[in-house]
Order: sequence, then C-alpha cells, then structure tokens
Amino acid sequence: MNNIDKQFATRLGLLGLVPFVLLTLLCWIVHPEWMQFFVEAQLVYGIAILGFLGGLHWGLALIGKDRSAQDAKRDLLSGVLPVIIAWFALSQITVVGFLIQMAAFIYSYQYDKRMYQRFAMPSWFVELRFRLTAVVVTTQVFTFLAANIRL
Repeated sequence: MNNIDKQFATRLGLLGLVPFVLLTLLCWIVHPEWMQFFVEAQLVYGIAILGFLGGLHWGLALIGKDRSAQDAKRDLLSGVLPVIIAWFALSQITVVGFLIQMAAFIYSYQYDKRMYQRFAMPSWFVELRFRLTAVVVTTQVFTFLAANIRL
C-alpha cells in the first residue's frame, strides 16, 4: 500500500474510535439514569467492530494461496469466535461482558499479528491495529469503571 492508502486507513481507523471514546465520555457525564443506554451501546458497537475484524480474517483466509486447509479453517474460525463470544457476553452488561469483550479485542489483535506476518502485510498496519486496540480496550476499561462506580 502506498502512503495515501496508509493515511486513509489511519484516518478511517481513528474515525472508528470516535464512538468508543464518545460513549465512554458520556458514561461519565450523563445522569446515572441514562447510563445504561450508553453502556449497552458501547458493548454493541464493540461487537460490530469485532465482526469487522473477523471479516478481515475471512478475507485473508480466502485470498491465501499455498496454505493448508487446516490453516484456512483456523483463520475463518478466528474471525467468527470473538464476535460470537462477545455477543453471548452482552447479557452480562456490567462485569463479564466488558471483560470478555476486552479479551476478544486483545485476542483478535494477537491473532492478527501472526496472520499479517504470514501474509506479509505492511508493518504500519500492525502498528495501527495495536494503537486502535489499545484505545478500544482503554475505553472499555473506563466504561466498565463508570458502569460499576456510577450505577
């Protein structure tokens, strides 16, 4: 990818963080009666982003050449499991849901690092994924804290 693509991807990635950051801030400033909506919205948006990340795994698995069927199956499965687990955890809004979702984001990033090495993805993309994941997990920690302190 050239520099324009890198800049565009970075901007889109940062734009994708806006709901995470905004929902976290709202959890700390709105009246506690309204917080449940923003806490749930944070978890739902997290599930949507995990689904997007899973789509990346599927795309790479489908275009991969000279790979075993077992490797392709593992990549496809890694794209589905985090979002399904996070969806099941949605029923546990204040404790388990956030912990599971944070673990799913960290798992997805760790898997991506290995997968992107196999596909010779540019190093800036892995660095971008790290920064985005760090912000997502941080916002989820602060939303989790708000939900447990302010509710």
